[in-house]
Amino acid sequence: MAQPESPADSPDHTVNSSESEHTTANDMRRDASGPHSVSDGEHVVYVLECADGSLYTGYTTDLERRVAEHDAGEGAKYTRGRTPVKLRYHERYETRSAAMSREYEIKQLTRAQKERLVGLE
Repeated sequence: MAQPESPADSPDHTVNSSESEHTTANDMRRDASGPHSVSDGEHVVYVLECADGSLYTGYTTDLERRVAEHDAGEGAKYTRGRTPVKLRYHERYETRSAAMSREYEIKQLTRAQKERLVGLE
């Protein structure tokens, strides 16, 4: 029986963390507008480290704006009382469906698995 393809093997997928950066052949560039910018049509799954050390996983189409919202206490209810937040990891996808599936996968990981994913171990 064939193994299902992991999101990291998909050609429409880009991964970035504070420790290292991995890109696919479809996205070998960084946007000139900043390291966390997302061009039109991209969907991003991200992991934040909150001030209390907890990790928060979310989805957005505008990473820079969304991180700023979380940091200002205007993001998800979970992060409002846990500022400041720090972006630890993000993955880019071409479809909303792929990104939201990956968000769900990350949320199912244990704390230790998330720490390995984002390079905190």
